[in-house]
Amino acid sequence: MKNFKLGVAALAILAMTGIANAGGVGYIDYARVIDNYDYAKQVTKEVDAKGLEMQQYLVDKEKEYKSLDTPLKKQTFEERVSQEFKAKESSYLALRDKREKEVYNKIQEAAKAVMVEQKLDAIMDARGIFVGGVDITQSVISKLKTLK
Repeated sequence: MKNFKLGVAALAILAMTGIANAGGVGYIDYARVIDNYDYAKQVTKEVDAKGLEMQQYLVDKEKEYKSLDTPLKKQTFEERVSQEFKAKESSYLALRDKREKEVYNKIQEAAKAVMVEQKLDAIMDARGIFVGGVDITQSVISKLKTLK
């Protein structure tokens, strides 16, 4: 019983020192970071341009399709265009995913640097915080501008 009380007392002391050393939780408004991050804007434009290019491709192919005169030509054309479009779509999705990961990783890198600077324990998205925490959104935006 004496060891049990000693163990409980030791845990209580450790818990109190852990609380005293805790830096807290920071949060960022990810959408605001994206809106204020030039590289993210550039990536969005690039991905949107690729999407518009695919739409234009479909419009052009629809015009070609209407000019075909036989059902066999139309069927062959549909099959060819379908394969070409799948390849373009796959390329578009790969580009989008790659660019989104690049942006996310850069924001995460900046957030980690701010976390260390401000001695925080963790950083969460603002949507996950109901009460409390430290808003570090502007600090992350500033860090992104210096990282380039």
